[in-house]
Amino acid sequence: MQHVELSEGKSIDRNSPLPYYFQLKELLVEEVESGRWQPKQQVPSESELCEHFGVSRTVVRQAINNLVQDGLLYRQKGKGTFVAKPKIMESLAQNLSGFYEDMVDRGLKPVTKVLEQTKVEANRKVAEYLGLSLGDPVIKIDRLRFINDEPLVLVTTYLPYEICPSLLEEDLNHQSLYALLEEKYGLKIVHGRRTLEAMAADEYEARLLKVKVGAPLMLLNSVSYLGDGRPIEYFNALHRGDRSKFAVTLIRVRNRSKTTMDDSFISDLRDTGLVSP
Repeated sequence: MQHVELSEGKSIDRNSPLPYYFQLKELLVEEVESGRWQPKQQVPSESELCEHFGVSRTVVRQAINNLVQDGLLYRQKGKGTFVAKPKIMESLAQNLSGFYEDMVDRGLKPVTKVLEQTKVEANRKVAEYLGLSLGDPVIKIDRLRFINDEPLVLVTTYLPYEICPSLLEEDLNHQSLYALLEEKYGLKIVHGRRTLEAMAADEYEARLLKVKVGAPLMLLNSVSYLGDGRPIEYFNALHRGDRSKFAVTLIRVRNRSKTTMDDSFISDLRDTGLVSP
Protein backbone atom coordinates (compact mmCIF):
# COMPACT_ATOMS: atom_id res chain seq x y z
CA MET A 1 0.00 0.00 0.00
CA GLN A 2 1.45 3.36 -1.06
CA HIS A 3 1.61 6.00 1.64
CA VAL A 4 1.54 9.76 1.04
CA GLU A 5 4.25 12.09 2.26
CA LEU A 6 3.77 15.36 4.06
CA SER A 7 5.13 18.47 2.37
CA GLU A 8 7.99 20.23 4.07
CA GLY A 9 7.46 23.72 5.43
CA LYS A 10 3.80 23.20 6.33
CA SER A 11 3.06 24.08 9.93
CA ILE A 12 0.40 25.26 12.37
CA ASP A 13 0.41 29.02 13.05
CA ARG A 14 0.40 29.24 16.84
CA ASN A 15 -0.46 32.95 16.71
CA SER A 16 -3.47 32.57 14.45
CA PRO A 17 -6.97 32.94 15.93
CA LEU A 18 -8.07 29.96 13.81
CA PRO A 19 -8.44 26.68 15.74
CA TYR A 20 -5.62 24.18 15.29
CA TYR A 21 -7.94 21.51 13.88
CA PHE A 22 -9.18 23.95 11.21
CA GLN A 23 -5.64 24.91 10.23
CA LEU A 24 -4.65 21.26 10.02
CA LYS A 25 -7.71 20.46 7.92
CA GLU A 26 -6.84 23.23 5.46
CA LEU A 27 -3.24 22.01 5.19
CA LEU A 28 -4.43 18.49 4.39
CA VAL A 29 -7.02 19.78 1.91
CA GLU A 30 -4.20 21.55 0.08
CA GLU A 31 -2.28 18.27 -0.16
CA VAL A 32 -5.31 16.57 -1.76
CA GLU A 33 -6.42 19.39 -4.07
CA SER A 34 -2.88 20.05 -5.30
CA GLY A 35 -2.63 16.45 -6.47
CA ARG A 36 0.32 15.63 -4.24
CA TRP A 37 -1.92 13.10 -2.47
CA GLN A 38 -3.54 10.77 -4.98
CA PRO A 39 -6.77 8.72 -4.65
CA LYS A 40 -6.42 5.44 -2.74
CA GLN A 41 -3.12 6.47 -1.14
CA GLN A 42 -2.98 6.02 2.62
CA VAL A 43 -2.55 9.17 4.67
CA PRO A 44 -0.20 9.41 7.68
CA SER A 45 -1.41 7.90 10.93
CA GLU A 46 -2.76 10.00 13.78
CA SER A 47 0.50 9.66 15.69
CA GLU A 48 2.53 10.72 12.64
CA LEU A 49 0.36 13.78 12.12
CA CYS A 50 0.58 14.65 15.83
CA GLU A 51 4.35 14.48 15.73
CA HIS A 52 4.76 16.33 12.43
CA PHE A 53 2.49 19.26 13.32
CA GLY A 54 3.00 19.30 17.09
CA VAL A 55 -0.69 19.01 17.94
CA SER A 56 -2.77 16.71 20.11
CA ARG A 57 -4.54 13.56 18.96
CA THR A 58 -7.88 15.32 19.56
CA VAL A 59 -6.94 18.02 17.05
CA VAL A 60 -5.89 15.44 14.46
CA ARG A 61 -9.05 13.36 14.91
CA GLN A 62 -11.31 16.38 14.50
CA ALA A 63 -9.53 17.45 11.31
CA ILE A 64 -9.62 13.93 9.85
CA ASN A 65 -13.29 13.47 10.82
CA ASN A 66 -14.19 16.69 9.00
CA LEU A 67 -12.32 15.58 5.88
CA VAL A 68 -14.07 12.21 5.95
CA GLN A 69 -17.45 13.96 6.26
CA ASP A 70 -16.50 16.24 3.34
CA GLY A 71 -15.68 13.21 1.20
CA LEU A 72 -11.98 14.01 0.69
CA LEU A 73 -10.83 11.06 2.80
CA TYR A 74 -12.33 7.69 3.72
CA ARG A 75 -11.60 5.08 6.37
CA GLN A 76 -11.15 1.34 6.02
CA LYS A 77 -11.65 -0.56 9.24
CA GLY A 78 -8.41 -2.06 10.46
CA LYS A 79 -6.38 -0.52 7.66
CA GLY A 80 -6.34 3.25 8.07
CA THR A 81 -7.44 6.43 6.31
CA PHE A 82 -7.12 6.96 2.57
CA VAL A 83 -7.52 9.67 -0.05
CA ALA A 84 -10.93 9.46 -1.73
CA LYS A 85 -11.57 9.72 -5.44
CA PRO A 86 -12.62 13.25 -6.43
CA LYS A 87 -16.35 13.68 -6.83
CA ILE A 88 -17.67 14.10 -10.35
CA MET A 89 -19.12 17.55 -10.96
CA GLU A 90 -22.47 17.78 -12.70
CA SER A 91 -24.62 20.74 -13.71
CA LEU A 92 -27.89 21.25 -11.87
CA ALA A 93 -29.05 24.51 -13.43
CA GLN A 94 -27.41 26.09 -16.42
CA ASN A 95 -27.69 25.23 -20.11
CA LEU A 96 -30.09 22.29 -20.00
CA SER A 97 -28.28 19.11 -20.99
CA GLY A 98 -28.43 15.40 -20.37
CA PHE A 99 -25.98 13.31 -18.38
CA TYR A 100 -24.24 11.99 -21.50
CA GLU A 101 -23.66 15.45 -22.98
CA ASP A 102 -22.63 16.90 -19.61
CA MET A 103 -19.99 14.23 -19.01
CA VAL A 104 -18.58 14.44 -22.56
CA ASP A 105 -18.27 18.22 -22.21
CA ARG A 106 -16.17 17.62 -19.09
CA GLY A 107 -13.82 15.30 -20.93
CA LEU A 108 -15.17 12.11 -19.32
CA LYS A 109 -16.31 8.94 -21.07
CA PRO A 110 -19.81 7.94 -19.96
CA VAL A 111 -21.03 4.40 -20.47
CA THR A 112 -24.71 3.47 -20.33
CA LYS A 113 -26.34 0.13 -19.61
CA VAL A 114 -30.04 0.03 -20.45
CA LEU A 115 -31.80 -2.12 -17.87
CA GLU A 116 -35.33 -1.73 -19.24
CA GLN A 117 -36.92 0.01 -22.23
CA THR A 118 -40.64 -0.63 -22.45
CA LYS A 119 -44.15 0.81 -22.73
CA VAL A 120 -46.11 1.12 -19.48
CA GLU A 121 -49.19 2.91 -18.19
CA ALA A 122 -48.56 6.25 -16.53
CA ASN A 123 -49.10 6.22 -12.78
CA ARG A 124 -50.48 9.29 -11.05
CA LYS A 125 -47.09 10.94 -10.49
CA VAL A 126 -45.82 10.40 -14.04
CA ALA A 127 -49.14 11.50 -15.56
CA GLU A 128 -49.06 14.71 -13.52
CA TYR A 129 -45.50 15.58 -14.55
CA LEU A 130 -46.08 14.83 -18.24
CA GLY A 131 -49.52 16.43 -18.47
CA LEU A 132 -51.20 13.10 -19.25
CA SER A 133 -54.18 11.18 -17.93
CA LEU A 134 -53.78 8.32 -15.49
CA GLY A 135 -53.09 5.13 -17.45
CA ASP A 136 -51.94 6.84 -20.66
CA PRO A 137 -49.09 4.97 -22.40
CA VAL A 138 -45.56 6.18 -21.68
CA ILE A 139 -42.11 4.94 -22.57
CA LYS A 140 -40.12 3.92 -19.50
CA ILE A 141 -36.33 3.67 -19.71
CA ASP A 142 -34.19 2.43 -16.82
CA ARG A 143 -30.47 3.08 -17.26
CA LEU A 144 -27.35 2.60 -15.19
CA ARG A 145 -24.69 5.20 -16.02
CA PHE A 146 -20.97 4.56 -15.53
CA ILE A 147 -17.87 6.75 -15.48
CA ASN A 148 -14.52 4.94 -15.76
CA ASP A 149 -16.27 1.58 -15.25
CA GLU A 150 -17.74 2.78 -11.95
CA PRO A 151 -21.55 2.96 -11.55
CA LEU A 152 -22.51 6.52 -10.76
CA VAL A 153 -26.20 7.11 -11.56
CA LEU A 154 -29.35 5.01 -11.71
CA VAL A 155 -31.93 6.87 -13.77
CA THR A 156 -35.54 6.16 -14.73
CA THR A 157 -36.95 8.23 -17.60
CA TYR A 158 -40.54 8.58 -18.82
CA LEU A 159 -41.67 10.07 -22.15
CA PRO A 160 -45.16 10.29 -23.73
CA TYR A 161 -45.53 7.28 -26.00
CA GLU A 162 -47.70 9.08 -28.56
CA ILE A 163 -45.02 11.69 -29.28
CA CYS A 164 -42.19 9.27 -30.10
CA PRO A 165 -43.40 5.63 -30.16
CA SER A 166 -40.45 4.35 -32.22
CA LEU A 167 -38.12 5.39 -29.42
CA LEU A 168 -38.80 1.93 -28.02
CA GLU A 169 -36.65 0.49 -30.81
CA GLU A 170 -33.68 2.83 -30.38
CA ASP A 171 -30.35 1.70 -28.92
CA LEU A 172 -29.75 4.04 -25.99
CA ASN A 173 -26.64 2.28 -24.77
CA HIS A 174 -24.39 4.31 -27.03
CA GLN A 175 -26.01 7.68 -27.65
CA SER A 176 -27.47 10.72 -25.94
CA LEU A 177 -31.25 10.66 -25.51
CA TYR A 178 -31.45 14.45 -25.83
CA ALA A 179 -29.41 14.47 -29.04
CA LEU A 180 -31.55 11.64 -30.47
CA LEU A 181 -34.80 13.43 -29.66
CA GLU A 182 -33.60 16.62 -31.32
CA GLU A 183 -31.75 15.26 -34.36
CA LYS A 184 -34.02 12.35 -35.34
CA TYR A 185 -37.43 13.27 -33.96
CA GLY A 186 -37.25 17.06 -34.15
CA LEU A 187 -38.09 17.36 -30.45
CA LYS A 188 -35.91 20.13 -29.00
CA ILE A 189 -35.93 20.49 -25.22
CA VAL A 190 -35.71 24.19 -24.39
CA HIS A 191 -36.30 24.48 -20.64
CA GLY A 192 -36.98 22.45 -17.54
CA ARG A 193 -37.25 22.24 -13.77
CA ARG A 194 -35.00 20.20 -11.51
CA THR A 195 -35.11 19.47 -7.80
CA LEU A 196 -32.54 17.76 -5.60
CA GLU A 197 -33.02 15.87 -2.34
CA ALA A 198 -31.14 13.38 -0.19
CA MET A 199 -32.16 9.79 0.43
CA ALA A 200 -30.71 6.43 1.50
CA ALA A 201 -30.01 3.50 -0.83
CA ASP A 202 -32.32 0.51 -0.60
CA GLU A 203 -31.15 -3.03 -1.35
CA TYR A 204 -31.82 -2.84 -5.11
CA GLU A 205 -30.18 0.57 -5.55
CA ALA A 206 -27.21 -0.40 -3.40
CA ARG A 207 -26.58 -3.53 -5.48
CA LEU A 208 -26.57 -1.66 -8.79
CA LEU A 209 -24.58 1.35 -7.60
CA LYS A 210 -22.06 -0.76 -5.64
CA VAL A 211 -22.69 0.95 -2.31
CA LYS A 212 -23.91 -0.25 1.07
CA VAL A 213 -27.60 -0.37 1.94
CA GLY A 214 -28.42 2.96 3.58
CA ALA A 215 -25.57 4.79 1.83
CA PRO A 216 -26.36 8.44 0.97
CA LEU A 217 -27.77 9.09 -2.49
CA MET A 218 -28.84 12.32 -4.16
CA LEU A 219 -32.18 12.14 -5.95
CA LEU A 220 -32.48 14.48 -8.92
CA ASN A 221 -36.01 14.94 -10.30
CA SER A 222 -36.41 16.69 -13.64
CA VAL A 223 -39.18 17.69 -16.02
CA SER A 224 -38.18 18.95 -19.47
CA TYR A 225 -40.33 20.93 -21.91
CA LEU A 226 -40.53 21.59 -25.65
CA GLY A 227 -40.71 25.08 -27.08
CA ASP A 228 -44.52 24.98 -27.19
CA GLY A 229 -44.69 24.24 -23.47
CA ARG A 230 -45.45 20.53 -23.72
CA PRO A 231 -43.64 18.34 -21.16
CA ILE A 232 -41.60 15.78 -23.06
CA GLU A 233 -39.58 14.03 -20.37
CA TYR A 234 -39.72 13.26 -16.68
CA PHE A 235 -36.84 11.48 -14.98
CA ASN A 236 -35.57 10.67 -11.53
CA ALA A 237 -31.87 9.99 -11.17
CA LEU A 238 -30.16 8.51 -8.13
CA HIS A 239 -26.58 9.74 -7.84
CA ARG A 240 -24.03 8.21 -5.49
CA GLY A 241 -23.46 10.70 -2.69
CA ASP A 242 -19.82 9.70 -2.32
CA ARG A 243 -18.99 10.32 -5.99
CA SER A 244 -21.18 13.23 -7.09
CA LYS A 245 -21.53 16.93 -6.50
CA PHE A 246 -23.58 19.54 -8.34
CA ALA A 247 -22.79 23.03 -9.58
CA VAL A 248 -25.67 25.51 -9.49
CA THR A 249 -25.84 28.69 -11.55
CA LEU A 250 -27.69 31.52 -9.78
CA ILE A 251 -29.10 34.66 -11.37
CA ARG A 252 -30.18 37.71 -9.38
CA VAL A 253 -33.04 39.69 -10.90
CA ARG A 254 -33.63 43.01 -9.15
CA ASN A 255 -37.09 44.57 -8.89
CA ARG A 256 -38.50 41.72 -10.89
CA SER A 257 -42.10 42.80 -10.43
CA LYS A 258 -41.30 46.29 -11.74
CA THR A 259 -38.78 45.39 -14.41
CA THR A 260 -39.69 44.53 -17.97
CA MET A 261 -37.52 41.72 -19.31
CA ASP A 262 -37.40 41.02 -23.03
CA ASP A 263 -38.24 37.62 -24.48
CA SER A 264 -34.60 36.64 -25.07
CA PHE A 265 -33.71 37.25 -21.42
CA ILE A 266 -36.72 35.24 -20.26
CA SER A 267 -35.61 32.44 -22.57
CA ASP A 268 -32.09 32.53 -21.15
CA LEU A 269 -33.47 32.24 -17.63
CA ARG A 270 -35.64 29.29 -18.60
CA ASP A 271 -32.65 27.54 -20.13
CA THR A 272 -30.99 27.63 -16.73
CA GLY A 273 -33.95 25.84 -15.14
CA LEU A 274 -34.29 28.66 -12.60
CA VAL A 275 -37.52 30.04 -14.04
CA SER A 276 -40.64 27.86 -13.99
CA PRO A 277 -42.26 27.23 -17.36
